[in-house]
Parts: sequence; structure tokens; C-alpha cells
Amino acid sequence: MMRAMPSPRRLLRGATIAVGLLSVVLAASASAASPPAAAKLERAAVPKGPLHTAGRWITDRSGRVVILHGINMVYKRPPYQPAAVGFGADDAAFLARNGFDTVRLGAIENGVEPQPGQYDGGYIRRLRSTERMLARHRVFSLVDFHQDLYNEKFGGEGWPDWAVLDDGLPADPRGFPLTYVTSPGLNRAFDNFWANDAGPGGVGIQGRYAAAWARVARSFRRDRGVLGYDLLNEPWPGTAFRDCRQAAGCPAFDRGTLAPFYRRVTRAIRGVDQEHIAFYEPQVLFNTGANTRIPTPGFGPTGFSFHVYCTPGLVVGAPRDCADNERAVFGNADTHSRQTGDALLLSEYGATDDVATLTRIAQLADRHMVSWQEWHYCGCSDPTTTGPGDIQALVKDPNQPPRGANVFRDKLKALARPYPQAIAGTPLRFSFQPATRRFRLVYTTSVATQEIKRTKGCGHFRHGLTDVFVPRIQYPQGYRATAEGGSLFRAEDGRHLIVRAHPDAKRVVVTLLPAG
Repeated sequence: MMRAMPSPRRLLRGATIAVGLLSVVLAASASAASPPAAAKLERAAVPKGPLHTAGRWITDRSGRVVILHGINMVYKRPPYQPAAVGFGADDAAFLARNGFDTVRLGAIENGVEPQPGQYDGGYIRRLRSTERMLARHRVFSLVDFHQDLYNEKFGGEGWPDWAVLDDGLPADPRGFPLTYVTSPGLNRAFDNFWANDAGPGGVGIQGRYAAAWARVARSFRRDRGVLGYDLLNEPWPGTAFRDCRQAAGCPAFDRGTLAPFYRRVTRAIRGVDQEHIAFYEPQVLFNTGANTRIPTPGFGPTGFSFHVYCTPGLVVGAPRDCADNERAVFGNADTHSRQTGDALLLSEYGATDDVATLTRIAQLADRHMVSWQEWHYCGCSDPTTTGPGDIQALVKDPNQPPRGANVFRDKLKALARPYPQAIAGTPLRFSFQPATRRFRLVYTTSVATQEIKRTKGCGHFRHGLTDVFVPRIQYPQGYRATAEGGSLFRAEDGRHLIVRAHPDAKRVVVTLLPAG
């Protein structure tokens, strides 16, 4: 047992072998440091909030690139609170233990603002309590104003009844997602929302929505465990959807309708919170192959939140093969980020128990070096999903401990992958091959953007720590790790592999393989 040492730098230096290629075997039974020393090292290496952006990257407060893997937790029925179905500290610990460091935390406007201009402070406090509980387990929350099918009247959730301006047209609910296409009332409600038509008190309902966001952001503004704000889940274009069902998308709707809405909401949030990332989503048909022309909203740090769901034939001209379709969506997201300079986040995919689909999309996310949040933690009586019952679930019942038969282990193994949680430099590529369980990370030690060089006063991470999460479910007998251009150290029973680049290194290569 090694004696505890006073700093992460000294701990790492003690583990260094002075050769160009450092190779160590880190088995599950090995002990690299006393528990206090390992814990201290891990605390120094894990991502630190508040999170920010640097071009396409999400970064932590020291400027390191952050990659997030996680899950959605949105309870769509009254009282619209994850805690109401038992989601609690044991679930947060389970997520962190398996390397999931982000949750997309659903907020329903019907819960936030049940009456026009009257906010339910208790609802917001309970939601924040869940966020803070997750933060204690080092899990970042994306606060998500969630909607599907607009309102319960149409078989969904989202806006309160007073915000349903359907002009008396029939609801004609036929289930999710068909009602989007068939319901005259739903499409009129969306049209009136996009037009900011006057609701109760003569106030535009879009303006009410922006004010509700400002109220929520005011409560979360000082919380370092908040990843950011997802401004609206899966915007439906209303009757304009017919123009959006093509691979080129619908630029007129993007620029003329969606962009002013996002500017309105982002401006309202910036009145109370200038720091957290505002994530905006494209119109929903982007998820299955339609492109986007939406400009960045501006007003501080912004990110592009997108989803991937294969629905062959829905978008005219998009690839019909699911693998090709998914590649097209990622390609469109990359192009959008290059054009706008906004960070990327895959905030939904999955809603399935098909391991091949989950693995294929996770591989794509690795290839594009994009953070992700899979759908969904539980079945939770979800009324608007393509994965009904437990098909979408990772855990069957959040009221019960997340272990044994209460966890879908095949799905857990598909999602719990080794990946770099924080990179002291700029990633060039990383990948994990499930068949061989080989993981490889390549990064430069230069900072992500010129902006960080200016604000941090340097262009090179000489002493920064890179943190690779290594899930035990992939390496039950331990693992072998090599680092070219850096030194390795293990923390917390092997789950965190810490890398420190050599002072003169410009590039670092880290490789993991199963022990033996």
C-alpha cells in the first residue's frame, strides 16, 4: 500500500516510469494508493462546474474539454417530478458508479406555471432538489422544458391548459407520434404559439413561456451542477411540417419562426443567468434526416441539442437505411456546429431495448466526439414514447434499488462504456470496440480554442489531468493501460484512470485492454 502524498502532481510523478511508452497493469485487485490519496486525486481530475463552451466543445472551469454520457429522466404525468416515482440518491449513485455523469432533467411548463403568470415555487424547489442531489454524485443536470404533443388534450404533456389556443378545432388524439400529423387542434395550437398569439390577460403565450424560463433559471443560476438549459424539446412546426419533410429541411421556418422564439427565450434567461449554456433544438424532423438552417440565438454560451431516431421514409430524400440515416443526422449536426460555432450535445436517442441500435449510435457519438444522454432511465408510464412499457427503460422501477433483476444488464453493458470525462487538451479521436473491449484516446495538449488561450493565459496544458472513466462491467477482471506521452495513475478502485501529459508532450495516446 502506497503512502498518501500531498498533491495530485506528486502522486502522478511517483507512478511515472521514465520511458516514452508507459505501460502498467491495473487489475481490479491492485492497489495504487491509500484510499485518501486516491480520493484526492480523483477529486482533482473529475470535471468541475460551471460548464461552459469553446466552439463545438463543452468545457469545464479549467478549460478542459468535457465529454458527458448519461440518461434522460423525465416524468410526464402529474406531479411531473422524478422524485414522485422514486428517483433518488440510490439512482444517482448507480449512475455515477457506471460512468453516467449527466441527466437530462425534465421540467414540464404545466408544473412550472399552472396558472398564467403564477409560478409554482414548490415544484421548482423540488426539481432543484433533484438537481442538487445529482450534483452531490458529480452528475450534471440539463434542465429540459419538455413537451410531446403539446398538452394532455392531445395525449401528451407540456404546456398548461390555459396555453392551448386551438381555436376550437378537434383534438383527434391518435397516439404518439401520429397525432402530430392528424390533429387539427394540435397543429393550430402550435401555429398560435409560434405566432405568439395573445392568451389570458392579453399576453402572448410565447412571452409567457420565456418568462417561465426566466423564473426557473433564476432558481438554478448559482448551481455548478447544472450543465445548461434545453429550451424546448422537439419543436413541432405546426402546419408548416409539410414543408419540413425533406432532407433540406425548412429554412423559412427555421429562420423566420424558430430563431426569433429562441432569441426571445435566451434573452429572458440572460436577464437572470449569464453563465449556464442555453441549448436550442432544431425542428423535430431533424431527428430523422432533415437538415436545419437555424442560426445561433447568441446571448452568451450556446449549444445545439439534437436527437437521433430512425423513421424510414418520414423525411423525403433522407437515407432509408437506419445506419445511413443516423450518420446523416450526425453529419448535419457537425456541419451546423461548424457554421455557428455552437457546442454539440446528443440529448436523446434510444427508447429501445435493441442493443445493436444502442451500440451503433454510441459508436457514432464516439466517432464524432459528441456527449450524449440516452432515453430513458425508466418506463415510468410514459404516454409519449416509441418504446412503451419497459422497452425504453434502463431500470424497471426507480422505487426499488437499482440492482439485480431491477436493472436491464444487457442495456447497461451497451451504454456503460469507457470514455474520457475530462481532457486536458483537445481530443483528436477516441473509440471503444465492444468485441475486444479495446479503448483508445488520442489528444493534443493544446487548449481547445483561442478564447481559452486568452482567458487562461496559456495555450498548452502542462499540468492538467485527463480523466478516463473505466466501467467495471466492461473489465470485471481488470484492465491493462498504456500511455504514450504521459503518466498514468488509478483512482477509486480503477474506475478513474488519470493521465498527466509529460511537460514536453504535444500529443498523448491512451490505450486500454482487458487484463490477461
